[in-house]
Amino acid sequence: MKLAVRLDDVCVTRDGVCILHRVKAAFPEGRVTAIIGPNGAGKSTLLHAMLGLAPCIGKIEFLTNNGRPRIGYVPQRLDFDRQAPISVLDFLSLTQQRRPLWLGIAAHAKKKAINALSRVQAEDLLHSPLGKLSGGELQRVQLALALMNDPDLVFLDEPISGIDMAGEKLFCDLLEAIQQSSANKRLTVVLVSHDLEVVAKHASHVVCLKKAVLFEGSPRQVFTEDNLKRAYGLHMGMCRHILEEAPAHGVPIQIAAPVGGPT
Repeated sequence: MKLAVRLDDVCVTRDGVCILHRVKAAFPEGRVTAIIGPNGAGKSTLLHAMLGLAPCIGKIEFLTNNGRPRIGYVPQRLDFDRQAPISVLDFLSLTQQRRPLWLGIAAHAKKKAINALSRVQAEDLLHSPLGKLSGGELQRVQLALALMNDPDLVFLDEPISGIDMAGEKLFCDLLEAIQQSSANKRLTVVLVSHDLEVVAKHASHVVCLKKAVLFEGSPRQVFTEDNLKRAYGLHMGMCRHILEEAPAHGVPIQIAAPVGGPT
């Protein structure tokens, strides 16, 4: 199985506190890999380390596009002034042209914005004020931005947090359709999520984190009674409910078993 990213002994320490300890994990190319774990497990920190936003030691190896992948990113929160007079078109054009927005939107930037919004079924938002968007609409716009430059990898940090169930389903369905319909390749997606049902339904590979990697494998390998009890303290009833959502097939990289490190 071809890999997009490989991690070897990745450690992150902040203010003398160990956040990640010797993380070893593999991310299959062209698949959706979910990073799961309880609160404080270091999920977002690991994503930030892979993006170069958090200092770390160890080895993070990108294997897609000769080690120079194009990367898209949807953060957990987008902090901005909701009263600012900026439209969705303005927002998407910021990374596509050098001249200031007040001099006008370049034709090529507008075309790319329209195409990106079309991919996430949000063309009608083009001229909407950014600060007036709902949570689900804002997430779709951020996904459009992440997809604008035809990335090899997309990193999503809790992308469905804070949106309603209808918005959650739409976002997940869009992501799956986009990931499977790339013209010449299948997009590699790394998803941080606390929603195990969403992970079971949409991911083909799962990395369970608790400072170190506890388990890694397909959803059916990872979502066992013993594993979920060790990571979350979940009871068997919850485990069965999650497994109902998990596909029968998967992408086994390592057997889903404890691998050491602090717990």
